[in-house]
Amino acid sequence: MQSPQAVEALEAYGRPLTLDAVRTALEDARQNFADTGSVPDLEALIARAVDLLKAWTAPSLRPVINATGVIIHTNLGRAPLSQAAMAAMAKVAAEYTNLEFNLNTGRRGSRLVHPESALVRLTGAQAALVVNNNAAAVLLALSALARRRKVVIARSQLVEIGGGFRVPDVLRQSGARLLEIGTTNRVHLADYEAALDESPAAILQVHRSNFQIVGFTAEPALKEIGDLARRNNLPLVDDLGSGSLLNTADYGLGHEPMVQESLQDGADLVCFSGDKLVGGPQAGIIVGRKDLVARLRKHPLARAVRADKICLAALTATLDHYLRDEAQREVPIWQMISASDASIKERAARWAARLGTGEIVPGRSTVGGGSLPGETLPTWLLALESAHPSRALKELRQSDPPLIARIEEGAVLLDPRTVLPEQEASLLTALAGSRLIA
Repeated sequence: MQSPQAVEALEAYGRPLTLDAVRTALEDARQNFADTGSVPDLEALIARAVDLLKAWTAPSLRPVINATGVIIHTNLGRAPLSQAAMAAMAKVAAEYTNLEFNLNTGRRGSRLVHPESALVRLTGAQAALVVNNNAAAVLLALSALARRRKVVIARSQLVEIGGGFRVPDVLRQSGARLLEIGTTNRVHLADYEAALDESPAAILQVHRSNFQIVGFTAEPALKEIGDLARRNNLPLVDDLGSGSLLNTADYGLGHEPMVQESLQDGADLVCFSGDKLVGGPQAGIIVGRKDLVARLRKHPLARAVRADKICLAALTATLDHYLRDEAQREVPIWQMISASDASIKERAARWAARLGTGEIVPGRSTVGGGSLPGETLPTWLLALESAHPSRALKELRQSDPPLIARIEEGAVLLDPRTVLPEQEASLLTALAGSRLIA
């Protein structure tokens, strides 16, 4: 512990952890001696201890370079945040805030007010509530409105999304009882009308965000269901999943249901994610009727699933981009979605020129994140040949930062659309140092 290397480790990692590392290194050496009869010198022992210290203190959650072409990649953290959103998070994290303090009255306030005005203005809703994710938003809505009562839902909407999350399970967890109507592929307005005889507490619509039903299908429009619900004084809850605030059809994609449209068509509450097509932090957003939102706010579960100040700051900053009509320019996922064909091809060609190898080939990017199933965007890819593409991908994943790419027809493919501009230098460094280029 008095050696110069150990003193440096003590200063960097503190005494308790350094002692643990040295003891572990000694125990490893004893075990190795019992097996081989070999004794390491002091320098090797300290080097082993320092390696342990680095491993123990290295963060397991790390930034990565997403060159897969999947814009909202669930496994890679979904939506990257705008510069303004990151600055807002850093500001409120470093200082005290008025999270639950009313600056006008000097009394306790509500954390729920911070993103509400922006959400109301953007969507046309009467009120809004933010929780920690969309599953929590749906759970809270059903718990507050339909506990121990029936909820009408079409069989075509009993979906499962990533991670084994199933809508029927959430319904049951809320205490609501399923009142399934229609068939897997066809449901009619008459099915909803017949369900009213069961005295349900609400009607739930769930957007099929990660698959399509095609062929012999039928489903009433949301407006028809909304009119029926209103005539019978039943709340209509619409789980949009991604919940876009912009029209995806304007960007060469299919039309993803917009939050504004859902409210206009008669939904009383709309639930959607903050970290998908909104492009903000993980959050569950609920907008709709003021009286229903008030019921949700008062429910005990609301405290258990509430969003923290970091999330609220990032979400409010993200929503501000939409208010200023600058989302396409400032929100990373919309920058990626709206990227021109020429700009993507130019980036891929620049990478190939810098590396001195690779072919520029046409391909497709995917929105991802349970949004727009089957919809893709044309893109240009840098294709690198490899005798062992799986090994090449593993090697790239070991770079710092890790580089995530994909394989097609034996080639390693990198899509510039999803690579942030500030990550280009790291991407080229990782590729230049790999066996793909050597």
